[in-house]
Amino acid sequence: MPFDTEILADLIGRKHHLLSQVRQLGRKQLELIEVNDLTQLLKLLASKQKILTELQSIERQLDPFRAQDPETRIWRSAGDRDRCARIAAECETLRTEIFEAERTGESRLALRRDEAALQLQGLHQASQVRHAYAQPPQNERRQLDLSSEG
Repeated sequence: MPFDTEILADLIGRKHHLLSQVRQLGRKQLELIEVNDLTQLLKLLASKQKILTELQSIERQLDPFRAQDPETRIWRSAGDRDRCARIAAECETLRTEIFEAERTGESRLALRRDEAALQLQGLHQASQVRHAYAQPPQNERRQLDLSSEG
């Protein structure tokens, strides 16, 4: 039967792998935002959501280990313990990078949204101007010349 710490190390390793994937997708996400490719962005976000769901599952599996005192865990070797601690620390670094990239992505998307709103507003105003010039003024339409010569 495996040590609990082997299960812990496996879960931490899987978590690290998934976080690395999320970070990579986050980089691609920023690229897609920059080029304004919303179709590919939505596909990427769907893929990212699947990975985040897996990550949530791993986090739930890690919950029992959070209640433990790390000093009482029994490891096969000090090297295994050090390796797991190093990977766990890398997970936190990855998480920080991911959160920062998400904030950047949100800001860039908001900027794109605002730019699109301004463009739509400009198009609407231009349409109103074209419409106004296409129709004769109201007071000219109401006048009817009933005078007769003769």
